[in-house]
Amino acid sequence: MIGRVTEALDKIKGSTGITQRHVLPGVIGGDLLRFGKLPLCLFICIIATAVTVVVTVHHTRLLTAQREQLVLERDALDIEWRNLILEENALGDHSRVERIATEKMQMQHVDPLQENIVVQK
Repeated sequence: MIGRVTEALDKIKGSTGITQRHVLPGVIGGDLLRFGKLPLCLFICIIATAVTVVVTVHHTRLLTAQREQLVLERDALDIEWRNLILEENALGDHSRVERIATEKMQMQHVDPLQENIVVQK
């Protein structure tokens, strides 16, 4: 049966003179360029937009992660700053400075209102 169909097709081809074969991708490409320029342009625009959206989302996520890291670093530095201010206040306390001056350097407190101030030349 297949043989008879092939013979019939060969006779038809021989009688009409059609002997060329068409490649399907070539036919589709030719039709797209000839009749489908607008849908092809729209398809390319859709693909370009999709790629742009993916890249933008990726960069946004990277920047968000970087921002979170910087916020954590800022909080750590803020805590360290507060601790340094507390330490500075503790070390700069007047009573502590006065105690160190009298004990280690044998300094004495001078009252500026005293009348008999000794000035050394």
